[in-house]
Amino acid sequence: MPERDDICVIIPTYNNASTLPRVIDETLGYCKHMIVVNDGSTDNTVELLRSLSHKPEIISYTDNKGKGYALKRAFSFALARGYRYAITLDADGQHYPSEIPRFLEALEKNPGAVILGSRLLKQENMPGKNTFANRFSNFWFALQTFRKLPDTQTGFRLYPLYRMKKLRLYTTRYETELEILVRLAWKRVPIVPLPIKVFYAPADQRVTHFRKGRDFLRISLLNTLLTLSAVFYGYPSMLLRSWFKRS
Repeated sequence: MPERDDICVIIPTYNNASTLPRVIDETLGYCKHMIVVNDGSTDNTVELLRSLSHKPEIISYTDNKGKGYALKRAFSFALARGYRYAITLDADGQHYPSEIPRFLEALEKNPGAVILGSRLLKQENMPGKNTFANRFSNFWFALQTFRKLPDTQTGFRLYPLYRMKKLRLYTTRYETELEILVRLAWKRVPIVPLPIKVFYAPADQRVTHFRKGRDFLRISLLNTLLTLSAVFYGYPSMLLRSWFKRS
């Protein structure tokens, strides 16, 4: 991984001071190019980032604007730095940075693809609402793209940034990751699932910023809009791209 100067790791964070140092430290063992986005944290994240001996590149702002906004800022920053690919992982300790080499192996076999870390829907301490939300999202994704994926809500992904330069995203929070997948699928960008392991802390130790009512409503509204857009843009776009690819 260290010799791949065209790849960076992006870690968006919001009030994850208790887990962020370990995530950064472990990730640096697999990638020397890292961008941390402090999405308006109100804990001691800013001081923590300043105290790191091996400092990643940092994007920081005072108001919390959502994971999607943080990712958009990081993608633009990474493209300006000349990176062609970006791996995203969460700052809460859920993802294992030791899986990064497996993403690179999958990329070698599928250049230019999105590599999608796919979690098991049933495992120890996994919240029941996660399983329902994922199946809900998977159903709508299949309807909007004619493709089936096992996990459309995972945050552990590898993106081909150079294929996303003209992708103007309209959402700013948790639903952004779904928007990205659907719109890349419409562009016929390959999406390759990669089974990954995930750590879920016991319920009394778990920290989440997902707002059950509001964020689920936002995802539902996005799915409604994407389904309508699929009829007028997504399906014709996929058809035309397939036709021109064959001709």
